[in-house]
Amino acid sequence: MPTIRLKDAEKRYGGTAVKAVSNLNLEIGDGEFMCLLGPSGCGKTTTLRMISGLEHLSQGQITIGDRVVDCVSSGTFVTAEKRGMGLVFQSYALWPHMTIERNTDFGLRLRKVPKAEREARVEKVMKTLGIAQYRDRYPSQLSGGQQQRVALARMLAVNPDVLLLDEPLSNLDARLRLEMRAELKRLHEAFKTTIVFVTHDQWEAMTLATSIAVMSDGELQQVGTPNDIYERPANRFVAEFVGSPPINIIEMTDQSSGPLAGLARAYFSKFYPQLKSIGSVGMRPEAIGFVRDAGAVPEGSLSGRASVTGVLPTGGSWIIELVAEGSKLFLTTHQPPAVSDGAEGLFHVPPEALHVFDDKGDRDWVADIALSKGGEGRPEMVAKKAMA
Repeated sequence: MPTIRLKDAEKRYGGTAVKAVSNLNLEIGDGEFMCLLGPSGCGKTTTLRMISGLEHLSQGQITIGDRVVDCVSSGTFVTAEKRGMGLVFQSYALWPHMTIERNTDFGLRLRKVPKAEREARVEKVMKTLGIAQYRDRYPSQLSGGQQQRVALARMLAVNPDVLLLDEPLSNLDARLRLEMRAELKRLHEAFKTTIVFVTHDQWEAMTLATSIAVMSDGELQQVGTPNDIYERPANRFVAEFVGSPPINIIEMTDQSSGPLAGLARAYFSKFYPQLKSIGSVGMRPEAIGFVRDAGAVPEGSLSGRASVTGVLPTGGSWIIELVAEGSKLFLTTHQPPAVSDGAEGLFHVPPEALHVFDDKGDRDWVADIALSKGGEGRPEMVAKKAMA
């Protein structure tokens, strides 16, 4: 499947100035598992429908390889059935009066695929998805997870160049969702199909995708691998949307924002005076440490006095709630904590684990360089290197 490109894509409904999708530029490579991630109403399903051909662009262009499938300026529009794509909705949309086998081969029959080839393809995909033993049953006789597999099998049987999935797992319980995530991962590896997957579930995106496109209010915020999105969020929206528990944020722009902000300002003034216009600082819960003795705080860390106000077991890990300089912080640990409510000590975060954002909420990439490698960007460290 050639690369799918959306260039300056926009979608407006009813002739209004309000844009469901605004100025979207996105590239989806051959064999990629791309997740469109964002809260409800951010434009991710509209984007999927524009790619599939169920929605016309209001502006911009969509190309598949060298083929233009939707372009407002030239008046080009290729209908959904001619784009070589399979779409699986949140609703399974199975034919209730047909057996599982007939549901699976429905698309092949419409395409008049020869019987021998049709049976071979259906057999292969049903075995891959573990539903071959249900071939003579009807959808009402299957569980939700099994019905979801049938819906996927129906699409995979016709061997679409692109598989488009619109929150297909949201109707399943937690256990089935976990099983289906693993199934989708295996399917992608087995069939090498390009997959575009819409979800609001960050963990679904993180565990499934080879790349994630984060959207908010119809605009693309960041595209990257799951590690990129989590470890180097492009702005505060991405940082706060991805991660559970959510990232701890210290507001720095308001001079009356509290003692913790003052402690952070003093830290940056002392160690990184070259960094200006810091709007906020983020700290992932797993990057925060807590010690009882000041001598145990690693050199160069952002640290301060803190007290434990809650220890919350989550099964295999613990969330510890701290109050530091009057502000709440959450840290996580996979080791049984040796502290309890009321314990006094110090929190600490290494410089390379700090996420610095400017007053507009965008990531300060200059700060990344200064804070990287354990503070080697600090002026005194640069001077030491120069003398050496």
